[in-house]
Amino acid sequence: MRDLRHKIAKIEGRLAERFDETQEVTGIAPRRVSGPAVLRTGVERLDAALSGGLPSAGLIEVHAGAVREAGAAAGFVLALLRLLPAPEAAAPLLWIGTSEIFREAGRPYAPGLAARFGLQPENLLIAEADKLLDALWIAEEAARLDAFLAVLLEIRGSSPALDLTATRRLHRRALLAGRPLFLVRAASEPEPTAAPVRLLVAPAPAATRLTLAGPLAGSIGPPAFQITVSKSRTAIPAAFTLEWNNDAFQERRDQPAKDTGVVVSLFADGQAAPPALREIVAFPERQGDAAGAEPARQQHPARRRARRVG
Repeated sequence: MRDLRHKIAKIEGRLAERFDETQEVTGIAPRRVSGPAVLRTGVERLDAALSGGLPSAGLIEVHAGAVREAGAAAGFVLALLRLLPAPEAAAPLLWIGTSEIFREAGRPYAPGLAARFGLQPENLLIAEADKLLDALWIAEEAARLDAFLAVLLEIRGSSPALDLTATRRLHRRALLAGRPLFLVRAASEPEPTAAPVRLLVAPAPAATRLTLAGPLAGSIGPPAFQITVSKSRTAIPAAFTLEWNNDAFQERRDQPAKDTGVVVSLFADGQAAPPALREIVAFPERQGDAAGAEPARQQHPARRRARRVG
């Protein structure tokens, strides 16, 4: 029974079990890391849903619903890294991605990351792999090292190569190194993995900028994220809207933006659909239909009911 509890604890990523691994089993010498066991986001309700915060070491999944939302998922991870305790020596972030995700979602832009998240270009290392298997190999080798601030593995879609066994290896090596490994997945359905936490991230409408004279109309405020807790130790489903402002998360509880209707016109001339195409049109009865008389087959009432046009 003790061995079974020990295995479950390792899979779930309990930090108390981090250093019970032996070098004979893993081939990696355990390293004790000082610092907090959890990474607090600073948002009280989110930290409570996560049982105190995110794990400060091990595998953490961050999902984007579509490739166009991959930037929001990666930006949320970069904001989390800003909350990590500053290491004694500057440690770089290793950003691993496949050629597919970099081609569709774009490559990291170092000057922008420095301005928004304080990540200096000299502390950003980018590794691009043609195949997912190559990206996984790089992530496994990097996860066992303590030279990085963290490892970010960004991929697109689902693959049999990223199964429970592969994520167990990533999770275990990140635990032993005492560093987080963020698995950012775009356009992928949630699947069983060894990550103890899975967050769904989507961009949220930015609020207007606040000035001394009040909100500035037509302006764009700090970046905002819609965060949904999909998997955690507490198994508490919850959703939050967070803003990243002045190197800190702030929860926003305003109403979500309303749908303004058609974003792109369906007509070549750029005009909206004519009102007549969205109306219910009833066809009048013919003069020959006497009351109580059986109409001809082609004139049956079931064939003369109101129809939706357009």
